Amino acid sequence: MRIPKKPVSFCISLFSPDLFPPALSSRIRLVSGVSTKSDCAPGKRKGFCFTGARQLHASYSMEGSHGTVVGDNKSPRLTNMDCSDGGSHEPCIWSSPEGGHKIDIGKQIFCNRSLNMKNIVAVGFDMDYTLAQYKPETFESLAYEGTIRKLVYDLGYPRELLEWSFDWKYMVRGLVLDKKRGNILKMDRHKYVKVAYHGFKELSKEDKVSTYGSTLTRDAFDEPDYALIDTLFSLAEAYLFAQLVDFRDNNPGKVADTTDYARMYRDVRAAVDLCHRDGTLKQMVAKDPKRYINEDTSIVPMLKMLGDSGRSTFLVTNSLWDYTNIVMNFLCGARTMDGIRKCNFDWLQYFDVVITGSAKPGFFHDDSRANLFEVEPVSGMLLNTDNGSPMPQVGDTSPSFSPKTLNKSCRVFQGGNVGHLHKLLSIESSSQVLYVGDHIYGDILRSKKVLGWRTMLVVPELEREVELLWKLRDTRKGLRLLRNQRDLIEDKIHHLKWSLKFEDINAEEKQQLSSALDSLEFEREQVRLSHQQAQRENHQKFHKVWGQLMKTGYQNSRFAHQVERFACLYTSQVSNLSLYSPDKYYRPSEDFMPHEFDIIPM
Repeated sequence: MRIPKKPVSFCISLFSPDLFPPALSSRIRLVSGVSTKSDCAPGKRKGFCFTGARQLHASYSMEGSHGTVVGDNKSPRLTNMDCSDGGSHEPCIWSSPEGGHKIDIGKQIFCNRSLNMKNIVAVGFDMDYTLAQYKPETFESLAYEGTIRKLVYDLGYPRELLEWSFDWKYMVRGLVLDKKRGNILKMDRHKYVKVAYHGFKELSKEDKVSTYGSTLTRDAFDEPDYALIDTLFSLAEAYLFAQLVDFRDNNPGKVADTTDYARMYRDVRAAVDLCHRDGTLKQMVAKDPKRYINEDTSIVPMLKMLGDSGRSTFLVTNSLWDYTNIVMNFLCGARTMDGIRKCNFDWLQYFDVVITGSAKPGFFHDDSRANLFEVEPVSGMLLNTDNGSPMPQVGDTSPSFSPKTLNKSCRVFQGGNVGHLHKLLSIESSSQVLYVGDHIYGDILRSKKVLGWRTMLVVPELEREVELLWKLRDTRKGLRLLRNQRDLIEDKIHHLKWSLKFEDINAEEKQQLSSALDSLEFEREQVRLSHQQAQRENHQKFHKVWGQLMKTGYQNSRFAHQVERFACLYTSQVSNLSLYSPDKYYRPSEDFMPHEFDIIPM
């Protein structure tokens, strides 16, 4: 049993045996007697007490608005808490009275590979789009507008671009940009192109086949000719690329002949990089974080629960210290009585190590020669270290740090590599680390393949997708029946054609078979059209253009294939970890081969 770093107290009262199974009851030593009300005051962290109410209460101290919700312990479902009003509702976590019940499907954690959390000694997080979920309608629009200005004023594009607007719902993750042809593709796990647009114009089936399906060798659809839209940061630039393709096609002469589709994509990427380098985006977020970042009051209870379970927690982000401190203060900082956040360094108490400016994915290579500097939180100064150990300045006999730095249990660094992190956390085996991120290639693939870390991918789009899947489950059954009906009719048609071609039959029989064949072919066409229309309607319920995120037709999408390959776990938001025991054993569902699918009952 893992020993918590901090004592945890419970209030347990007059419960019946069904509230605690024998295995759990045997692990809890009860103190006899009945306590007074003051003995069970919120925030008290020692001993056990009976209160007269049938509750199990983990008394995590949650400053400000980060309290534990106390409610009906018999509720059959875990309530989704709305934090949009600034935190008037409190988060519901596994260790609270409401915890441990059925979790809404949109909040569940899904498992690709078995993961026993008891073997995990350190849990790490990315920041941008993992702990910090940006609002696409404001943050991505800000990035889009900044990129447009760079294209016009720095790269010489026509001023008409300044009148363009951004549809933040149009693009989705998992798409592939064909830089040379100006096409945007969605493909299945076998890399067959199923949906394709040239700019905003859909390609016909014949165009798709002639362009991507009639080559002697299979295209890998990778760099340098293609760009993968595998992070939410890339959606604005993908939309802008589609707009530029349409603009070039419909306005001859307004874009230089030497500026082909590939050059336009390079210019978009250069403009995006300029926006990030000049600090415009981060300055706007720093002025008003609430406008650009979703609040999630479950993050602090989740981090506390992980710490109290005996695990180290760390943050590894490519953002630099000044911006990281602003964002993490917004997410984890305490509030004053009037709801205003205090900007300080209190959020560091929830982490053992913070590494900023990590330059992922290069950070995950142990042989990276990146220097590791310690960050002095107050001034932001970088101090030399010897692989994380303090170094004295030239002429000094001992290293010196400010008192505020020495008082912090968490140390903050910039740069370095994964070897430094393992040393700082005393990690003996890479398989003891769980890392949570949002970027398949930047966070998950390298940490999984190079290091063997356990991984969890955050897919915010998943919450709506699984809820819609549940709602449309009967529709999907109907689609499967239509598909089976098409197969049966086609089998009959093939049989009749075979009879007409090879069997010795008289003219009358031949006429009857031909008539039956015509009827079947008419029926097949009707079923085909019904199936096709039903498929398209189902497709558009998920997204009007690209359909279901994790599917392309009947196959897993390329994005789903990457999630399956590289993410041990995946979920819609990082704080869903707070809905599960920190010692949970995550087990995957059974794999099915096609020959098993209709044999083994679901």
